[in-house]
Amino acid sequence: MLNRTKSYSLLFLLSSLLLSCDAPSSKKDTDPMNDTKTAAQILGNPDYLAISYGGYRETTRHVQPTLEQLKEDLKIMSAMGIKILRTYNVQFDQASNILQAIRELHTENAQFEMYVMLGAWIDCENAWSDLPPNHDAENEKANSAEIKRAVDLANSYPEIVKVMAVGNEAMVKWAESYYVQPRVILKWVNHLQSLKKEGKLDKDLWITSSDNFASWGGGDSSYHCEDLEKLIRAVDYVSLHTYPMHDTHYNPVFWGVLESELHLSKDSVIKHVMKRAYLYAKKQYYTTAKYVHSIDSAKSLHIGETGWASESNEHYGLDGSNACDEYKEGLYYKFIRKWTKKERIACFYFEAFNEPWKDAQNPQGSENHLGLFKLNGEAKYALWKLVDQGRFKGLTRDGHTIRKTYGGNLDSLLEDVAFPPIKQMR
Repeated sequence: MLNRTKSYSLLFLLSSLLLSCDAPSSKKDTDPMNDTKTAAQILGNPDYLAISYGGYRETTRHVQPTLEQLKEDLKIMSAMGIKILRTYNVQFDQASNILQAIRELHTENAQFEMYVMLGAWIDCENAWSDLPPNHDAENEKANSAEIKRAVDLANSYPEIVKVMAVGNEAMVKWAESYYVQPRVILKWVNHLQSLKKEGKLDKDLWITSSDNFASWGGGDSSYHCEDLEKLIRAVDYVSLHTYPMHDTHYNPVFWGVLESELHLSKDSVIKHVMKRAYLYAKKQYYTTAKYVHSIDSAKSLHIGETGWASESNEHYGLDGSNACDEYKEGLYYKFIRKWTKKERIACFYFEAFNEPWKDAQNPQGSENHLGLFKLNGEAKYALWKLVDQGRFKGLTRDGHTIRKTYGGNLDSLLEDVAFPPIKQMR
């Protein structure tokens, strides 16, 4: 009896040891945010929707959202199915606070999952000053500090930061206040790639730059140069921007109502118009891909930004191309999401929430109305179906429950929808 008891005790001890050895591995397997999750696994994965996020509530970025406000927004975006956020700079506290908020939410709920494409802002010499910008030189002091902060954050939050973007629309020449030459972006991309090789950054961290499709060679051939070719080879993937909404004013070749469509109902007409807008964005993506693949046939491309404003009193509003309202915004969002999910293209849709600081002097400016949510948490038309599904039940934004704009009345919404110009189109 004694020997048998010793045998049972020994077996029990061995079993316990084996179970304890398996425990960490088992936890990692069930933890969605483990260190082994890579950019390669999540970018383009249709189960990992991406979005651009600011979260600013005021007309200045000097008023930073609180940690609790960020957590509210993160929960709302998570309820949408968003699992990857894009940020733009690290000179303000917001990016580091977002990372802290994600970590704390994951600590509170192990199934909460969110990753970040961390942006590092890049400027030319004399950017945002009284001096004329020097586009042939960079603001090396500011850019160096920005890159260092971004590296420090990536190393502090390796389970969250999966992509780092050097610059935002930093090469496109219409960014007259701050754009730089491709060699500047290449310099910093090479620096970050070297840190990865030296073990000073996670080897699986993907490095890119997020810029207009033309800056990546998909438009005017004036952007084609040796440094751009080197940059395409140096990044882990190409992050391009496409904005048909802006081209309803600047290049409206696709924009307008066909005479053959005039007999259709108003909503049907607008659907045809917005499908052409989506196809225009799609063409810009594939034109860019064609050029990129002529340099590096294996390079992947994802969309760093695309979006549509719900309001404008400028070029895109009633005194311009009649492009901006919630119905058109909602259709564009649905077309883009359907296409990119099917083709496994990550799309950092711009953007989650309205941000009034972007055009603080003009409250009705389109830049203030690109969000899928209004400031008070009202879900615009693009998200009405998610509200009906109860996705946002129990969630609030600054004390406001998540509800549909227009009280969910489509007829009321359509009353505010303007027809684009009627034109002959080939």
